[in-house]
Amino acid sequence: MARLSVDLAHCVPEIPSIDWFNPNAKVPCGVTVDHIRSAMVEFTEFLGFIDTQLVTKGMARFEDMLMPANFSSIVGEFMTASIPKFCSTVAKNAYHNGHPDLVPAGKYPNNSAQHAGADGIEVKSSRYLKGWQGHNPEDSWLMVFVFEGGRPTDKAKGISAKPFRFLMVCGALLDKSDWRYAGRSATSRRTITASVTKTGYTKMMANWIYRAPGLSES
Repeated sequence: MARLSVDLAHCVPEIPSIDWFNPNAKVPCGVTVDHIRSAMVEFTEFLGFIDTQLVTKGMARFEDMLMPANFSSIVGEFMTASIPKFCSTVAKNAYHNGHPDLVPAGKYPNNSAQHAGADGIEVKSSRYLKGWQGHNPEDSWLMVFVFEGGRPTDKAKGISAKPFRFLMVCGALLDKSDWRYAGRSATSRRTITASVTKTGYTKMMANWIYRAPGLSES
């Protein structure tokens, strides 16, 4: 039998409790807190199943083998695909790299819109509690899923494994003034991005959707 690479207890993500959601949060297009929670629970079930299968075969957990940016992208893509399963009033934008990620169901031909502006919901995921990034500063209803999870470099750094968990979800309608381009050095090859400013952050935190117990920004 293959030696376990991680304790199986660390393969069981924390399930978001309904008690940790804000019943007063406002989300457009008919999306409710219950819809969002259902999608989040589905992701924890998915990840728990995948990680358990990998570890029992002596492999690393999913989040421990993927580049952090790739895993973060998967979290966001999963939310974009899952929310419409529970909410019939939104659909995943079928346009390749279309904006936003979720559009009002049936409003655009084949639910495909290259650029619908603020008509819908742009979905992001991040390991960070602020400084969220996008590719372009634009008007958008932005919803961010903040999570805590393993990284491929944790073991080398002596960081102990711990279960995946969602830390926070927040969202608000941002305009172009709530973004600023993030600089890069002359030798950097990373893609130029825009970051949510303090004003945008304040808007989003005022409409927090989910907050894990004991959450700290430190």
